[in-house]
Amino acid sequence: MSNINIDNLKHNQVQIKGGGKVIVLDTGAIIGPEADAMLQALHSRSVGGLEGHLKILSEKGPDNFMKNFYVGYGHKSIGDCGTSSLFIEGVSMLAAKAIQDWALYSGQESSTRYIDFQTQPFKNITDTKEGEEILEAYRKFYIDAMEPTKKHLKKQFPLGKDEKETIYEKAISARAFDTLRGFLPAGSTTNLAWHTNLRQAADKIMLLRHHPLEEVKNVASAIEEALRLAFPNSFGHERYENTENYNKEWMKNYYYHHDKNCPDFRMSNNSINTDLLPKQILGSRPIKTELPRHLAEAGTIQFEFLLDFGSFRDVQRHRAVNQRMPLLTTEIGFEKWYLDELPKDLKDKAELFLQKQEEKINNLKISKEDKQYYTAMGYRTSNRLTGNIPALVYLVELRATRFVHPTLRKKAKMMADTLLELFSKFGLVIHLDKEIDRFDIKRGEQDIVLK
Repeated sequence: MSNINIDNLKHNQVQIKGGGKVIVLDTGAIIGPEADAMLQALHSRSVGGLEGHLKILSEKGPDNFMKNFYVGYGHKSIGDCGTSSLFIEGVSMLAAKAIQDWALYSGQESSTRYIDFQTQPFKNITDTKEGEEILEAYRKFYIDAMEPTKKHLKKQFPLGKDEKETIYEKAISARAFDTLRGFLPAGSTTNLAWHTNLRQAADKIMLLRHHPLEEVKNVASAIEEALRLAFPNSFGHERYENTENYNKEWMKNYYYHHDKNCPDFRMSNNSINTDLLPKQILGSRPIKTELPRHLAEAGTIQFEFLLDFGSFRDVQRHRAVNQRMPLLTTEIGFEKWYLDELPKDLKDKAELFLQKQEEKINNLKISKEDKQYYTAMGYRTSNRLTGNIPALVYLVELRATRFVHPTLRKKAKMMADTLLELFSKFGLVIHLDKEIDRFDIKRGEQDIVLK
């Protein structure tokens, strides 16, 4: 596509109340998502072939069809046939996680390693001086600690004989970002992309508009308005009072998971029927190959563990397992790993800094849900994760490696060890990183750059 065509595309944008925006991407296709959905729906009711359906589309257009059959008559599967890409910008880490808390989410989010936190806005939802002081104190600590932390890391992990200095510097920077992200507030803003079909967008919005956080409600409103502008005939669903009240009630009272007595790690439930685990399939699987999905019929295993919010953001990417959204508070304590990575004098300052920040957060006259915006991502949360064997094996093989944040890979390794203890006698093989804790400068090559 030429630059001229790209410049002429009309993207639908809506500002989010309180800051940020939603953009629905216009790809420039002649047959858009609504027309695509109409063609597929016609295909399901006639074997006349695509050419005949294209003629109907040309004569009648998708407008009334989508309004009548998808929205009006509730043929929800029609909405599965049209997709769109949304770019949601300037929202908090908390809002990003709320959108991504969806088994069918597809998309990407900005990595904290590639955000300049010298200038990145933080969400001060109280709009008070006290709130601003808490947030800016995090920024100052993060910026001031960056160079001393890099210097300290170079002493811990010196440049190897055959290693490229440019890659080494990137790897050191990545490790420093991984360390200092723990001192950034969850109210830090980020960008994310969401690729979804029309049905899933409507279903997700139905929940987001009742989220405990006002920001997320505003995001949901902006998403719905932007999608209605882009696809006016696909987003006019009737709202049923009983359904709305039900979603409002459980989202308000049961959405977040918070257990102050959560153990560091334990397997809390095992419902696996081992008679449904073929030894040959479990034992013959090559590396970088997934187990057959039908093994999910054997049942599930549930784990409970403590994990800092920064690393929860990474494990939440695994949509094949079920995870409750944890409530971020200071009650369970700050993850010790982030402190131990710092040089001694900086560690002492960090401990005192966090203590003062906690006092200020506790003095804010806001709900525990809203206090999340002012809480550092290094604080531990209680997590409950449930999955079948194929999903769990995929998770632990991907996350128990040297290239994953240490606080997450530790828990992934514990899950892997538990799975092997339970099922190796039934043939289960898990392909794990043999040097899981080694500092590898290849981390510095994990980037996306234009050539």
